[in-house]
Amino acid sequence: MAYDGKVMRAAWQRFEEDKQRRASQAETRRRRIYQEVPRLEEIEKQLRGTVGRIMAQALRRGEDPAPAIARLRAENLTLQQERSALLKEHGYPADALEERPRCILCGDTGYCRGSVCACLQNYYAREQIRQLSSMLDVSTQSFDTFELDWYDTEPGAFSRSPRETMERNFTVCRRFAQDFGHSGGNLLLFGDPGLGKTFLSASIARVVSEDGFSVVYDTAGHVFARCEAAKFRSDEEPDAAEDVRRYEKSDLLILDDLGTEMTTAFVQSALYQLVNSRLLAGKSTVINTNLTPPELGVRYGAAVRSRLEGEYTVLPFIGRDIRKLKRERS
Repeated sequence: MAYDGKVMRAAWQRFEEDKQRRASQAETRRRRIYQEVPRLEEIEKQLRGTVGRIMAQALRRGEDPAPAIARLRAENLTLQQERSALLKEHGYPADALEERPRCILCGDTGYCRGSVCACLQNYYAREQIRQLSSMLDVSTQSFDTFELDWYDTEPGAFSRSPRETMERNFTVCRRFAQDFGHSGGNLLLFGDPGLGKTFLSASIARVVSEDGFSVVYDTAGHVFARCEAAKFRSDEEPDAAEDVRRYEKSDLLILDDLGTEMTTAFVQSALYQLVNSRLLAGKSTVINTNLTPPELGVRYGAAVRSRLEGEYTVLPFIGRDIRKLKRERS
């Protein structure tokens, strides 16, 4: 599982902000208790100073530290018992003065046994959903809200009806999302606008993100613009190189609207390199386009078409524009 550096930085910032807020709340609670029971603050100061005081005395005299440690334990135990009694007397739990970590696994450090802790992974997943929501409607577009009723049941000019086609597409996309990280694979969604390609892409992004995988969604035009900036204008746009790394390294890349950008020799090369490098690295990609596979071959070359048709599950989207139908029936 790869973590998107841009998303992780934002997740870490929120993680730290929440930790600082809890620390501030704990300090406010302590100050309130100290005002009510001043002796408790004195005890806390004594407990903090006991170790340094006794050990310093032992070392200055050249004494064996063992007796000093024994005295320390006895003194501390007496103070702790007095603290517990005072807290209980005033209706507070025994740990009311402690700043308790929210996560018992990592102690609110974010890392456990050399890996990202589950608590920080949750922040990462939420941040990724938040960033995806600025480009995709992942809040309402999901497999649970996808409506097959908008698709015709009659084949018309097609060999199978739009409803049958979309039932298959829906099943394949949902399985792709649910099995992500186990079975791998890639999807090519093609067809006219308004048939549900972006909707199902958002549904995939939502499930995969919630499972903790890194997901990058972007339009083809912007992806190729960032690739061009990274190659030719890196001094002017230093962030472009990081964007390109995100396109290459993310667990899932969703490349939307392929074919709407101005096609140049650079774009053809950039698409081939992106598709090929992700295949070699075993990274999954979802591509949305209004072009058919033969049209993609004409525009981007036989090598790109060969990889798309050979390594991607190709899903045709057919029927009438759903957005238009909804407007007509509203």
